[in-house]
Amino acid sequence: MLLNVLQVGEAVLRRRARPLAIDEIRSPAIQQLIEDLRDTMREAPGVGLAAPQVGVSLQLAVIEDRAELMKDLAAERLDELGRQPVGFHAIVNPTITLGEETVEFFEGCLSLAKFGAVVARARRVTVECWNERAERVRIEADGWYARILQHEIDHLNGCLYIDRMQSRSFMTMDHFNRYWKNLPMAEIRKALLDEGG
Repeated sequence: MLLNVLQVGEAVLRRRARPLAIDEIRSPAIQQLIEDLRDTMREAPGVGLAAPQVGVSLQLAVIEDRAELMKDLAAERLDELGRQPVGFHAIVNPTITLGEETVEFFEGCLSLAKFGAVVARARRVTVECWNERAERVRIEADGWYARILQHEIDHLNGCLYIDRMQSRSFMTMDHFNRYWKNLPMAEIRKALLDEGG
């Protein structure tokens, strides 16, 4: 079932979500929620969706970065982003450790439909969580996958990318796709972010 993705301004998007008990993860209700989150994310299309984005204040998000979502990006851009396909999985009750190096790229969000901005994120992360089968997992990620994990875990803590964005880079996704999508980040920084650019 496709779910309604809430937009910024809804209180649930600004609250820390409740952790799930392990038995809850295996319950029919949570298994159905995971399927519905997956279907809604794919339909959007997006690369991640957190339960609070559909009005359910639980420490649960789904992630999947399909190859078909990358087909319009130049190879150089994919390399710069460190973007590769990521198979579908859920993260439950995650804790995250951020690497020291940060990188800036544009991000969008299904809860801020049609907008995006440059956000600095850690290039590498380690996430410890439970998966959709209630198994304990440790994820070591870098590049775009690390960014997705940080973005979704922020949602579980009541944080949106606009809280971390470079405000001078905020724009509609139409303009991003028209002017900036395949430019190297150095050119974007010079044009939009460096003082006097």
